[in-house]
Formats: sequence, structure tokens, C-alpha cells
Amino acid sequence: MSTPASPTAVADTVENAKATPEKEQPYGALGLKPDEYAKIGEILGRRPTSGELAMYSVMWSEHCSYKSSKIYLRQFGQKVTPEMTKNLMVGMGENAGVVDIGEGWAVTFKVESHNHPSYIEPFQGAATGVGGIVRDIISMGARPVAVMDQLRFGKIDDPDTARVVHGVTSGISFYGNCLGLPNIGGETYFDPVYQGNPLVNALSVGVLRHEDLHLANATGAGNKVVLFGARTGGDGIGGASILASDSFDSTGPTKRPAVQVGDPFAEKVLIECCLELYRDDLVQGIQDLGAAGISCATSELASNGDGGMHVELSHVLLRDPSLTPEEILMSESQERMMAIVEPEKLDAFLAVTAKWDVETSVLGEVTGTGRLVIDWHGEEIVNVDPRTVAIDGPVYERPVAYPTWIDALNADTASTLPRPQTSDEILSQFLALVASPNLASKNWITDQYDYYVLGNTALSFPDDGGMIRVDEESGLGFAIATDANGRYCQLDPSQGAKLALAEAYRNVAVSGAVPAAVTDCLNFGSPENPEVMWQFSQAVEGLSDACLELGIPVTGGNVSFYNQTGDTPIFPTPVVGVLGIIDDVARRVPSGWQDEGHNIYLLGTTAEEFDGSAWAATVHEHLGGRPPAVDLAAEKQLAGLLHAASQQSLLASAHDLSDGGLAQAVAESVMRFGVGARVWLGEIMQRDGIDLTTALFSESTGRVIVSVPREDDVRFQALCDVRGYPVLRIGVTDGTALEIQDVLTIEADDLRARSEATLPAHFGGAAL
Repeated sequence: MSTPASPTAVADTVENAKATPEKEQPYGALGLKPDEYAKIGEILGRRPTSGELAMYSVMWSEHCSYKSSKIYLRQFGQKVTPEMTKNLMVGMGENAGVVDIGEGWAVTFKVESHNHPSYIEPFQGAATGVGGIVRDIISMGARPVAVMDQLRFGKIDDPDTARVVHGVTSGISFYGNCLGLPNIGGETYFDPVYQGNPLVNALSVGVLRHEDLHLANATGAGNKVVLFGARTGGDGIGGASILASDSFDSTGPTKRPAVQVGDPFAEKVLIECCLELYRDDLVQGIQDLGAAGISCATSELASNGDGGMHVELSHVLLRDPSLTPEEILMSESQERMMAIVEPEKLDAFLAVTAKWDVETSVLGEVTGTGRLVIDWHGEEIVNVDPRTVAIDGPVYERPVAYPTWIDALNADTASTLPRPQTSDEILSQFLALVASPNLASKNWITDQYDYYVLGNTALSFPDDGGMIRVDEESGLGFAIATDANGRYCQLDPSQGAKLALAEAYRNVAVSGAVPAAVTDCLNFGSPENPEVMWQFSQAVEGLSDACLELGIPVTGGNVSFYNQTGDTPIFPTPVVGVLGIIDDVARRVPSGWQDEGHNIYLLGTTAEEFDGSAWAATVHEHLGGRPPAVDLAAEKQLAGLLHAASQQSLLASAHDLSDGGLAQAVAESVMRFGVGARVWLGEIMQRDGIDLTTALFSESTGRVIVSVPREDDVRFQALCDVRGYPVLRIGVTDGTALEIQDVLTIEADDLRARSEATLPAHFGGAAL
């Protein structure tokens, strides 16, 4: 155990704060409003010390306290049934949700944002986003087994987009690959609305035995408070906590704290060290240090415990001995954990951290006072009720206003846009969609990631969802998919949120898994804008209602506000992740057909739904109208049908229909393994009363294409009949080309070449 550096700073003590009530403090520079600063004084009965001000500023920030969103997020806990929570071991409020998947196994998963740091310093911002979410998983007692990422960038040909794309993708691949975690899915979209404010959302999943579950609380007076992992430095002081609570203008954010710097090799060692500590039962409570650093870990552990905590801050091991106590409290240096350890187990705990060469310092102990007390070289610099820091922060009912522009936007429907009249026009539009930035192959990005490290990946890019085997003997596993559509949400945030959930739910279902739980990352503009708060309130209401109807609980997630440039907010972008359970990954269903001679079926019906579609955007640069309808009861029925079909091994492939409609789904199924198809649309058009353009490009929901071996044809159709879901045979797998009868023919290799050329054309070779 190393010795901390000597102090160079003079602390602002509690006694000094009492004696100098008139001292002016820079609360505004720390992101606090005047009334919030006054409230802190009211809570304490005096002005805060500099250390207390630092703690309240980061913990009361939008990023940490959810002060503008709390009143809405409560719906996720209120709109539940006993059936929804029967497999939920840990819900909202902890570092990550935990779901019982059977056989004594549990899965923990969560998605969080690292948007603003990833614009300022794309490589480190994205890398530390991965590191932070992985530590959330570790802190639940789990071994991390996979990561995913959900990315939104600006216009693909804007010069600054290349800077952000190269930095973000290389940061994600560097950190995840060094940790040895497979990246099994995600999404990447380009839109000018994200130009000055990209979205970098990172998701991680871990597995654990039921008995290994750990929670973030500090109980038992006399138990030791131990900080272990990397030393504390000046990087990321107030980083995510304050930076994510501000917006960008033409000169950047108004507050520019340093972005955190990550070391994945240190985190890899930390993972193994934590797992050994858990195995030997040496940890009573644990918390990762992410946003707000020591301020967060101490206040949250104490708040969730049964007493208080006393800490000597000068025991913190520093990389930079010149740091002030306030900077130490606010630092968001990476790869750090805080544990609560029983005194009789401390020597064994220290032996494990020494074995792994993880630096460790005992900071203090749990007390029965109900107060969080922090000293600096024996002088008291913090004395607070920890709940006032971590739990009972400000709660705002922000003004909400129906957007002045939305009626005109909804009235501008895409149904009046000109449609292709000839086969040449259809081919041209089809190829434009296949090669468009949002539908084109993302291999340029995903090939930088290791999909198969650890040897348990059952599905990954470019399948609809990722899948991991949890138990080698039984084949038990999980699938996960994440989705969002900011264009839909701009037209109708409630419907857009429901559509994001429905698509992620469907993407899990097509893999053969049973959807079980939800995590979300809600990306919005400034909460001080009443129209943004209307969008947010609508999205949360829509998502919570949809989860209730589908019967799957929200286990946790993240809210990211202030995503805007100047006064222009991003499109509302609620990213929804759905976790599914599969009893044997050997029954997984890929998204593309691999054999000739199989019949292709379309499940579901098609209506004229072009508003917000990829066709409207790519061909006509249009956004307007109302997003597609979503029938959640039908989605649930479809998921049940797909699961039954996969259990009976009737499906050779399954692929959902979403962006780009049937045309894009068929193209992707052909490109997946290079096996062609002959497809006919006449029966779809006749049954559903639609034209050719609608059959090809509509984005109606509740639809999936499946391929079925001919010997299983009768059983599959009987299953659809019994379950009463619309089904239509629309083609057969054959040859090496995609032929849409009487419309177009194109070789699979040509399709793939066009799809894979888009990103390299803008970003060059593989990211560095």
C-alpha cells in the first residue's frame, strides 16, 4: 500500500466556513444556480466549504441527479405488474439492472451516454465511456462479457465528422479490444442535426451467479472504506458530471473541464481483482467511481447504507500531488473502485489487491452518525447528510410547451412525394438506399472491433441482435439489441419511443430469444427549453406505456440532456436496449439465408407508411408527417410465433423490417452470406392494397422475413395459421443475385460492393 503525496493546498474547513459566512464562492462556474446555492446553505445552516460546494455541484448536476427528469422517470417504476418483475433481481436505482435468466445465472446490463466528452476529445471520450459502463457491470458482482455502442454523428461529408468518427470508433475499439470484450452490436447513424453534438452511448453486459450479486451500500459501523485501482489525477475534474449538464454554442461548451483519460489494461486487471475479491467474500458493498468520482462513491454508498461514513481524504493516492481537496473530490479519473470491507477481512482484501498489483488505500470507515464526514489532514472539510448530496437533490418541474412547429411538420406528409415510375427509377432509388450512409454497411467501423474474443459469441454484426452463450454445458444465453430513430421521434416523440422499443424487441425475437427486460439512454436537448421538456415527457410516457403493454420492465438507464448546439436541440433520441433469454444458443437464428432452395415468407402486413422513412430522407431529403403505427399486441404475438418456430427449428433465418422496408431487408439477407433470392411482390400488393413503391420501401412495423427449408414448409405455415399471424410466401433463395420479379436484378457481390463502399469513401482506410 503506497503513501499518498504530501499536501500543497490549504483546505477550507467547516470551522472556517462557519467563521466566514460572507466569503464569495464560484458556484456559478461549477454549474449551480443561485437558488441551488442558497438551498445548500439552508441545508447546512451555513455556507458550504469549498469541498462541500464541489460535492454538491457535481452531485446536483443534471447528469448525476436527474433533477429535470425525476418526476417523469418515476413512471418506469409505477407502470409495472408482478409478472413484469418476477425475474427482476435488481431494478432502477443501482449501478445496473439484474435479471434472473435461469439455472442460477443472472445477467446485468446498462447503457449510458458519453456524448459531450466525445465531441471535445473523441478518442478518450468514447474510450472512457466504454470503461465507465463496464465498471458499472463489475460493481454488481458480475464478469463483463460484452459491449455494444449506439452512435450518432453529423453529416457524413462534413469535414468535422471525420474527426469525430475516427476518434470515437478508434477509442471504442481500443478500450474494448484491450479489455478482451466482444463488441456484439449497436448502431451508427448520420444526420446534420448531430453535427455539433454527436451521441456516443455505450452498453455493457455481465453475467453472474445469483449468490455473487453485490450492491452499492455502506453498512456496518466500523467497516472500512477502501479505494483501489488507478491513482487520482487531474483528468476529468467535473468532466461528465458538469460537462454533460451544459450545451454547446459556436465556441464550444461554456465549461470545458478536462476529458477523462482511460487505461484499459488497468481496468482489465481491476476486473480480475474484483472477481477474486467477490469469490473470496471479501467485499460487503462496492461502488465504481464514474461521474463525480469520490463525491459520488462516498455519498451514494453512505446514503444507501444504514449509518454514515468518515473519510480521511489525504489518504487518497494521487498522480498529481498539487491537487486541492476539492479537485480530488471532483476528479473523474478512471479505473477506480470503492469497497466497504469488514475489519477482520481487510488483510485478506489487501493481499488480493497486492497480488494483482492494484494500488489500494484505506480512507476511513462506516459510522453510525448518519453523516458523511471528510477530513483533510485531520481537519474537517465536509460534514453533510449524505442523502442531501446523493438522493434529495433539487427536483424541477420544468415548464412544458407544445412545440410551435410540430403541427406544420406533421402536416407535411411524405405520401405526396413523387414515386418511381419505371424499373430504372426503382433500381436507382433502391441502390441509393442500399448505399446511403444510414443503411450502408458499417464494416468500416465494426471490423475494428473483436466480435468473438472469450469464445462465447453466438451472434454479432451484422445480425439484428448480438447473442452470448452464458453456460457452456446447457447452452443458456442471452440476446440483446438496441434501437432508436430520431427522425420518428422528431415527428412524434411518444410514438418514436414506442417504435424504438418495438424494433429492439423484434430484433431480439428474430434471434430466437424471448424479450425479458429493457435499459434506455434518453438523449435530448436542453431541459430549460419547454418544447424539449414536452418531447421528453412524451417519450417517457410512450416508452413506459409500451413496456407495460409488452410486459417487460425497465431496469435502469441514463438521461442525457443539453444535447444541442446553440439554441438548436438534436432530434429526441431515446435509445432502447432489450435483453432476451434463450435456453440454448444452438437454436439461434441468423439474419441472412445460407442455403438455396428455401422458401421466403413475409410475416405481417404492409401499409403506406413513408413519413420519417429512409426512402423519404434519401430520395427526397424530406422529413414530415407522422411515424408508422405500432401495434404492440401484434409485436408480442409475432415474438411468440418466432420463438415457437425457433424452438421447433423451423427457421433458417429471420430478419426484421425497419429502415428501408422490405427492399433493404431482402438486400441485407442476400448480402449476409452471398446467397441470392427470387422475390415477387404481386401478392403483397394485392392482399394489402398497396402499390409497388409501398411494397418495397414502406416502413410498416410488425414485419419480419424468414427463410424456411422446404421440408419444414407445412409445419411452419400451420404454426402461423394456429397463431393467426398474417403470412405470405414471397420468394425463394436461389443463385447469387437478388431478383425482384419484373422490377430489378442485381448480383449479391455488386450489392455488397456498393454497400461497403460508402464509409471508406468518406473516412479512408480503417480508423487509426
